[in-house]
Amino acid sequence: MEAGKSWLRRRQRIKEGVFIKNFYRSRLGFQGALLGIILSGLAFTLSAEEPGDHLETFLQKTHSLRAEFQQILLDERNQPLEESKGVFFLQRPGKFRWDYHEPFSQTIVADGEHVWFYDPDLAQVTVKNQGLALGDTPALLLSGKRLPAENFSISNLPSDNHLAWVELRPRDKEAAFERLLLAFDDDGLRQMELHDSFGRTTRLVFSKLEINLSLDPSLFVFTPPPGADVIGGDSP
Repeated sequence: MEAGKSWLRRRQRIKEGVFIKNFYRSRLGFQGALLGIILSGLAFTLSAEEPGDHLETFLQKTHSLRAEFQQILLDERNQPLEESKGVFFLQRPGKFRWDYHEPFSQTIVADGEHVWFYDPDLAQVTVKNQGLALGDTPALLLSGKRLPAENFSISNLPSDNHLAWVELRPRDKEAAFERLLLAFDDDGLRQMELHDSFGRTTRLVFSKLEINLSLDPSLFVFTPPPGADVIGGDSP
């Protein structure tokens, strides 16, 4: 019986292969946005008067980070397409890891040179050059120490449910996303929403945030498991 269930689950995953690829792309775009803001060494202060002030010193003194997250992908009708949960790790500069635990196990690792996508169910690894993989996301746009105002329109939105919201809109009409929303309370970043050009929304809610803790360097090293298919012409 278990073998039959395993076969059906694997068949479903293979059948949804195209969706998974698109979902990976959506994840990378959203996490690229988060990564870009964090790696830029910027910081937010809820008391800032000017919109740009919110982005001047966000996590200026943050060297590492760990947080649990819940991610929901919504379609253009605001209906949920997929919900997932996991743990996020960041080590500055340029390294991060997303471990998805529910409903399926998937891993995304950036080691500073490459981004690795691993799907255990498919026994498949996709590897991309990190600069190229994040090239169409806000990661590169936000990689400097100051936010390039010429690339984004920044505004403070009305507070909602005790959260202060900041909105970033790319000035480039061909950008892969339309706007990025960040929500803060007195303890820091609590929620992010990426609205893409297809009308979809990716929402991340953070909890159990830890800053400047000692992270095992092996978290940011990925070695393809034996027998896994490795896809990517730029693999090391």
